[in-house]
Amino acid sequence: MRRSSALNRRAFLGSAAALGAAGLALPSVAQQFDPYTGQPIVGATTGATPDAGAVQYDAQTNQRHNISSFHAQDWRPYFEHLTNGAILCDITSRAVHFWSEDESVYRVYPSSIPVSQDLTRTGRTEVIRKVEGPSWAPTPEMKERNPEWPDFVPPGPDNPLGTHALYLSWQYYRIHGTHDTRKIGRKSSNGCIGLYNEHIQELFGLSNVGTQVLLI
Repeated sequence: MRRSSALNRRAFLGSAAALGAAGLALPSVAQQFDPYTGQPIVGATTGATPDAGAVQYDAQTNQRHNISSFHAQDWRPYFEHLTNGAILCDITSRAVHFWSEDESVYRVYPSSIPVSQDLTRTGRTEVIRKVEGPSWAPTPEMKERNPEWPDFVPPGPDNPLGTHALYLSWQYYRIHGTHDTRKIGRKSSNGCIGLYNEHIQELFGLSNVGTQVLLI
């Protein structure tokens, strides 16, 4: 058992080095977690929010396949052009890819995905609004499923959207941050795509209103 844990750790560190070479800025110590055990690293933020934590967190999800399928992509199979930049949300590998319009910037980030197939939407959309310090309110369907949830959560450490949010043309759908680091790499949202706060802050700065988005 101890040997298996050591192998997992080495595999993760090797993958992390590869991601760094691909241009991925890994999150700070305060927001790191072990993708194989799902346990936060000492110092990680673990507070639950209405759309995460004990409410939606799938603790049984096996993370071992995520890193192996987490690799660099070329934009051409997915987009006809890079006007305004492009974001690819790959639900299978639980990764978000970004390409700038002039191809000078490429980023790949680990992400959370919806908890179930019926909450998962795929297809083409675009960024229609960018909000730093977003507020949050449950959709009518969320409220029906979870009547104990608050009607409104202002910006701050308890907000399920984290520090930044990219609003998509599909109603209620966002690419956003999270204060609950256990969500990343797991089935843990009601439809949105979640990133570490450090990563959504970077993607927020790189993307524009009009950036094309594809969920596959």
